[in-house]
Amino acid sequence: MRALLVLVMGLVIGCGSPPAVPQLVPQRSPDHLRVATHNVHFIHLAREHGPWSVADWEVRKHALDAVFKEADADLMAFQEMVSIGPDADRSTNLARDWLLARNPDYAVAASGDWRRFPTRQPIFYRTDRLRVIDQGWFLHEPPDVIAKERRMRGFWLYYSSWADFEDRRGQRLRVYNVHFHFHRPARRRHAARTVLAHMAPVLSRGVPVLVMGDMNALSGWRTVDILRGGGFSAVEPRSASFHFNRGLHLFGPIDRIASTPDLTVSAGPWAVRGRRVGDWPSDHYPVVADLTLP
Repeated sequence: MRALLVLVMGLVIGCGSPPAVPQLVPQRSPDHLRVATHNVHFIHLAREHGPWSVADWEVRKHALDAVFKEADADLMAFQEMVSIGPDADRSTNLARDWLLARNPDYAVAASGDWRRFPTRQPIFYRTDRLRVIDQGWFLHEPPDVIAKERRMRGFWLYYSSWADFEDRRGQRLRVYNVHFHFHRPARRRHAARTVLAHMAPVLSRGVPVLVMGDMNALSGWRTVDILRGGGFSAVEPRSASFHFNRGLHLFGPIDRIASTPDLTVSAGPWAVRGRRVGDWPSDHYPVVADLTLP
């Protein structure tokens, strides 16, 4: 991925943003479960101005709310939903709190006290359709590896969060929210295998499983093949889901939705493209699909 990004960043420099062409999704059907994933990019609390700063957030937050409402999902998995300050304190989360305040029909799962449960990968869910049964998280790497890398510049905590839901009919569903390594293929492959190993007891009980998130891997790469080899159907939009915060579609989708065979993709997936309220909601597009539960 690093080599790919170095190549395309050379193309980005000097390229202007294309005209915003919003792509809408069809109206949600009450007979289906609409699910979505969206990497919303972290916020620098200590940065007053510039990309991903507090000032930038004050502008783009309206676009993020607009695209969230348009997606109209029953479940939405977020990545990088974190406000990073000068220390380890993560009690402030501007994006999470903003969307919850503007969308009172939703609650948050796969999140908790930041001192014990990382909060950057929550799952929003519609409370009139689902209730949370259980939740948790796990690292993709051993603690000693994480401890060593924390001392390195640019450290990012890669992990998976998960939640068990039950719909109004009593149907259970396990949802994994994943974010795989940005530039290390071996780490991405290891993460995919770790997720499959974690869900093995759930699959043995016959519970449908959904995996959503930013996999930082193109279709056909071994990371995605590992999930498909584990019995998952991985679907993705037809073109880019990452756009450099400029609307540039330079390679295929890296955000996708994967599901066990007992979950049928009845419509989609769609990438909800374009600006909203004059700005890009993030450097990724939301990816949305409609599912039919058993």
